[in-house]
Amino acid sequence: MDNKEADDIKKSEVPKEASSRGDELARQGLLGGEDVNKALAIEFGMALYPDLSTFKISKERLKQIPYGFAKKNVIFPVKEEENIIYIATADPLHLEPLEELRHMLDVDVQAVYSPKETILSAINELYNREHGAASELIANLGDRTDERGDGEVEVYDLLDDTHHQAPLVKLLNLILTEAIQQGASDIHFEPFEDRLRVRYRIDGVLQNRHSPAQEFQAQLMTRIKVMSKLDIAEHRLPQDGRIKLKMGRREIDFRVSTVPVAGGERIVLRILDKGNVILGLDKIGMLPTVFSEFKRLIAMPEGIILVTGPTGSGKTTTLYSAICEMYNEETNIMTIEDPVEYNLKGIAQIGVQPKIRLTFAAGLRHILRQDPDIIMIGEIRDAETAEIAIQASLTGHLVLSTLHTNDAPSAITRLVDMNVEPYLLSSTLVGILAQRLVRRICPDCIEAYHPTDSELQNLGIDRATLPHGHIFHGKGCAACFGSGYKGRHGIYELMVVNNALKKQIVKSPDAVELRHLALDTGMISLLFHGSHLVRQGITTVAEVMRVTRGLDDQG
Repeated sequence: MDNKEADDIKKSEVPKEASSRGDELARQGLLGGEDVNKALAIEFGMALYPDLSTFKISKERLKQIPYGFAKKNVIFPVKEEENIIYIATADPLHLEPLEELRHMLDVDVQAVYSPKETILSAINELYNREHGAASELIANLGDRTDERGDGEVEVYDLLDDTHHQAPLVKLLNLILTEAIQQGASDIHFEPFEDRLRVRYRIDGVLQNRHSPAQEFQAQLMTRIKVMSKLDIAEHRLPQDGRIKLKMGRREIDFRVSTVPVAGGERIVLRILDKGNVILGLDKIGMLPTVFSEFKRLIAMPEGIILVTGPTGSGKTTTLYSAICEMYNEETNIMTIEDPVEYNLKGIAQIGVQPKIRLTFAAGLRHILRQDPDIIMIGEIRDAETAEIAIQASLTGHLVLSTLHTNDAPSAITRLVDMNVEPYLLSSTLVGILAQRLVRRICPDCIEAYHPTDSELQNLGIDRATLPHGHIFHGKGCAACFGSGYKGRHGIYELMVVNNALKKQIVKSPDAVELRHLALDTGMISLLFHGSHLVRQGITTVAEVMRVTRGLDDQG
């Protein structure tokens, strides 16, 4: 199809034989909607573009095509050549948007065909990447402090800036967008006497990002409170809320926590990006022996399996991955969580609500009346929840839960401290998985170096076993914001409660003795898994020591 033909095409001029052919194929069920559109595109002589990732268009031209217009009409500017813009469309019969673009841009427009999902992905990627930087907006705010930004807002798309936005509203949107783009898990708004510090937790480590002037502090905090439906007049008491936003086609939740501090109110947003979570036991980085043993444990009909580790160590992801592994049409799986972080298909999930006295213990009692096969408890926090979990396992249920302890053996000591009888633990516990998340070396700036003797000694690595005597670290680059790390990898230790450990639990539930016995009977420790990743060039000695500090591997 040449340029003149593209200009002259109207819906009324679509070849009847092509349209009827597509309709006939669709009626006969021989082709789906996407296949019909592709067949029509071929009939019209349109070029086919199955992949749009390699095409670029100028920022100036992109600004002339509003994000909302491109998304609504499923069109994407592919390239510009000699005063012609090639526009990808998923529907060869829907030509009105192309006419609008022709008048909007004052250039010739030529249609090409791409699948709908390809176009939507390209729209999200391009407009996301081209969004303005929060730092630039902070620099340009100047003295404009008249915008209050405290109006009621609804869920909206962070990438859609077609509506007028006050500078402070736009600043917050940019901060949220930037944090999501950089893979942050938390955003910290920290007030000081002379400024407001904004930090992102990326790969488990806080990194400074922005410092808006102190006069914007109250407006930003008010805006966050309004979005999370908190009391904007209450500055003396801590508050908790939630924000639900969209970023293109991604749905993202933010858990909001405010506490009063000396400089004002400190707000932390936990980012729950449903599109970014990776579920699956085979994807979370277990060693093959740990993976096969853990799969054997979750296949048991009854007992308690615990996942331990500090906050932010990936415990919930591990439990969700285990549940996805166990789910089938013949099994009733129920969970009680605080809060429900990600919705799992086919699983009954209950969110804790202390205000109406729906606690872990209360919810667990009601779950037991729902004829469950497998129960997941978000966290065992008190003696009452621990007691009900044990009773559930004794009556033929498989119970999965988390506990905040440093290593696997310490979980037993923690439960005994909750006044759980040791003989009940020896009868019900089948396995305890301890885990940490270490940062991966950035692939763009990884380099080899000769480690010191003390570095190797810390991880128990023999220099002679290293290829060329090298290990690796990241020197820092733009891709990793100078940190030398990008992404995270799990390290795990799995303590299977065998007969020897059961006897020791009844005899003396001492964490040190239990750890020595577990290592003697074949438990792979966190430190060993970490040293394995160092040998492979996945992480660094410093990173493994950071997350395993205080653990003893000596049996």
